[in-house]
Amino acid sequence: MDGEQIRQDVRDGTIEVDRLVDLVASQGKVIQQQQAQIEKLQEENRKLKERHPTERLEEGYSEKAEEKRQAKKKGKRSKKKKPTRRGRLSTAEKIAKAERTETVYPEDCVPRDCSLSHTRVAWRLEDGRAVLVAYEVYRQGNRYGQPPGVPGRGEFGMEILIALAYQVYTLGLSLDKACQVMGFFQNLTLKKSQANALLNQLARAWEREFDTLCMLLANSAVVYCDETGWSINSVWVFLTETLTVMFYGVHKDGKTLAEILDKSRFAGVLVSDDAAIYQGFSKAQKCWAHLLRKAIKLTLQAPEDGRYRSLTDALLSIFRTAKRVANDKRFTVAGRQRRVTELEEELLVLCSVHSLEGTATEGVEDDYRRLVNELVRLLLAKELFVFVTAEGVDGDNNASERELRDDAQRRATGRTNKTPTGAKRQSIISSVLRSLGKQLVEFTLKSVLAEVQRWGACGRSCFTDQAAAAGLNRPPPDGEQRSLLDRIILDVDKPALAAA
Repeated sequence: MDGEQIRQDVRDGTIEVDRLVDLVASQGKVIQQQQAQIEKLQEENRKLKERHPTERLEEGYSEKAEEKRQAKKKGKRSKKKKPTRRGRLSTAEKIAKAERTETVYPEDCVPRDCSLSHTRVAWRLEDGRAVLVAYEVYRQGNRYGQPPGVPGRGEFGMEILIALAYQVYTLGLSLDKACQVMGFFQNLTLKKSQANALLNQLARAWEREFDTLCMLLANSAVVYCDETGWSINSVWVFLTETLTVMFYGVHKDGKTLAEILDKSRFAGVLVSDDAAIYQGFSKAQKCWAHLLRKAIKLTLQAPEDGRYRSLTDALLSIFRTAKRVANDKRFTVAGRQRRVTELEEELLVLCSVHSLEGTATEGVEDDYRRLVNELVRLLLAKELFVFVTAEGVDGDNNASERELRDDAQRRATGRTNKTPTGAKRQSIISSVLRSLGKQLVEFTLKSVLAEVQRWGACGRSCFTDQAAAAGLNRPPPDGEQRSLLDRIILDVDKPALAAA
């Protein structure tokens, strides 16, 4: 009976009181049952909300789990599948694969007084292919034999580390492609993780040589430098006649430059562009190529304006005259200085003719005004014709720009390190390899390997010998024993790793 019918019966007086009481009592019971059910559902909902979203079920729910349950019901034991991937090879298995066995004894020891300690294996490059060699290491007391050309306790010869580093940091190959090249040409199977570990090992072995390069750089007579953007911060290159020092992942600021070349201590000539960060050195040669490019750009932007063409032609004439004087060995010191004075006067007259100081300019005209002002400022600072009087100085820093071209291309294609640790590793390996390329008569794997092995035999590198010949001593480390790269890369971008 619905509610409207009950109301009508009550108004008509056709329903009895007992009937109404029974209806109210029955509806009360229904309400109580529904209320109990609502409370039960609310409690279950609360428990579900408190439950972790990834909580494991009491039983596994998958096809494999169902197969296990069915097999358990039937009383059958499931067969364990053999793993398809093998773990690391044991030493005995590696020794069994070696093509030959060699014995190594401690230095200056009589073989009959030594006893066999252990056997280890190492991959070597011989006749263009990889060979696995087993080394029986003998000992005498606490002195052990060391396989020649195998760094530390590694399983790869130094020639493999150098070949890998050359492909990655000189040719610009990725680790994956470098491993493929080693596998195709040398029949050496390398994983990417192994190649990464080998480069880390080489960087640790050469970090001391990098510090020596920085010491030689800071005491050089002429230094060429340039910088460009990189995946993290910037890459900075410093060149001398015999050295190349690269700094990847560093900030382009005065603090970083002071760590590399302190303006108050550097007594050589710095050849660079006219960036503000390079101002303040006692002797500096600004790049004429940058100035001429700015002038040529004006003529291309406004070819109808004869002033820009006149300025460009006059600057080219002055620079070519300065180059002829610099290359003419007949000039004495006094004669060169006299010619420099004449060139400075000619340039000053040129700038006074083209000066727009005090005139409101914009666009190309403003670039023209700023170029003339820059020439006057550099002329007064005596930073335009140093290459005429100083021996071994060029009038541009094109060499350092060329050194950065490959890095700029890798940056454009995303083939650069993305972490400060990788930047530090690349700085060390690239600097040592490129500097060796300037030191050696022939830059080949054979010559580099021979030089590196000589380092290990005599306990010092060619860079250390040059520093000793110049009377330079390695500066004492700071209180926290941090290297230069730690201070300018890790301390800035990854201080937690630097402190570890």
